[in-house]
Amino acid sequence: MPKRETWHITYLKEGWKLKKVGAERAAGIFDEKEKAIKAGIKIAKNQPLGQLVIHKMDRAIQEERTYGKDPYPPKG
Repeated sequence: MPKRETWHITYLKEGWKLKKVGAERAAGIFDEKEKAIKAGIKIAKNQPLGQLVIHKMDRAIQEERTYGKDPYPPKG
């Protein structure tokens, strides 16, 4: 099974940064959070296992979204 690719959206002075965990460079810096989220969703959905972690301006996690086949689905 492929490894889950995780992407984070965090705030910088320059704007909202979209970056893959372990990458040296950001995939993009956006002037609006919604633009960064749309780009992150598109990237994460194109992975066999993708995860998007959206942060608030204070870097606290606001929301996590996972895409693809979940290897640990919730019961029920």
